[in-house]
Amino acid sequence: MLTKVISEQHLVNQKNGGGIIKIEAWENHSRKIVKYSMAYINNTIYSGDNGRVLGYDNAHNFHHKHYFGQIIEIKNFDGFEKQVESFELEMKEFIK
Repeated sequence: MLTKVISEQHLVNQKNGGGIIKIEAWENHSRKIVKYSMAYINNTIYSGDNGRVLGYDNAHNFHHKHYFGQIIEIKNFDGFEKQVESFELEMKEFIK
């Protein structure tokens, strides 16, 4: 059984670019993150993919990145914490 350990949603001020940041993560009985989803959603920048401009998740049994509707497989997954770091760095492109 998985337990949701992170469930965050942050509104980005319009003067900083607008949109919503969502982060969710679930851990197993060993307290290891085994499922995650991170997304920057902003329909004014991109209307496809439900407004997801940038995202990372491991749905569909593989680690991947969403970028303006494209799905890019992550071949060298280094753990959840590293994915969060990558997500935060890449969001700076859109959030001032």
